[in-house]
Amino acid sequence: MSTVRAFRIFLFYLLLSSSALLWCTLSFFVAPLLPFRARYRFVNQTWCRCAVWLSKVLLGIHYEVKGLENIPATPCVILAKHQSTWETFYLSAQFEPLSQVLKRELLYVPFFGWAMAMLKPIAIDRSNPKAALKQLAKQGHERLEQGAWVLIFPEGTRIPAGQIGKFSRGGAALAVNANLPVLPIAHNAGEFWPKQGWNKNPGTIQVVIGPVLHAEGTGPRAIAELNDRAFAWVSQAQRDMGALETEASGNGSSAAA
Repeated sequence: MSTVRAFRIFLFYLLLSSSALLWCTLSFFVAPLLPFRARYRFVNQTWCRCAVWLSKVLLGIHYEVKGLENIPATPCVILAKHQSTWETFYLSAQFEPLSQVLKRELLYVPFFGWAMAMLKPIAIDRSNPKAALKQLAKQGHERLEQGAWVLIFPEGTRIPAGQIGKFSRGGAALAVNANLPVLPIAHNAGEFWPKQGWNKNPGTIQVVIGPVLHAEGTGPRAIAELNDRAFAWVSQAQRDMGALETEASGNGSSAAA
């Protein structure tokens, strides 16, 4: 890594962390006075747009999006590939208001977690899958009824670039029970923002937003079938952009959230 590139990465993290501290501190005083949609725009959407802009200017990470016309007029369940932090920034800026399924421990992070807690996230305990599923079903349905998108990373964690993890059924179950479709999203952000380490690679991230997928019927069988179709679409989209090293051999989707 060159000295200039290392400096740019250092500067990026310095500005990202300092802006988060400043913005989250300001949010404590402003956000409680705002209705939820305006609060989301102020606390999360604005800062996430700043993060995407900083990664473009300082790290040389650009992006191209295909399929914006597939985004429905009313919120639904988003099932997105998970490789890095970048897609969290991008999706939080693109969809508003958005309620994200995340691990409960993130809410304890000073400033960042405290600000996130004001945005109605679905903060689950990963050590208790059964309770997490019930929480996702209840709170996810509430968020959808309140007019918020629900973002779920069905792989459960960041998967290294070139690979794809099994999709849990929690998101598909939420969509089926709410009588709403899922919106699948694929990307290759992990090639430029690796899961491990501080290094960042300049280039252009490809984001592909798929057509909404509707369940065929109700019940466990419809949930499993919808989840498998979402997995198949994301797998094929990853393969089409050259971001899947091995042939996906089927989802074998789990019931965990």
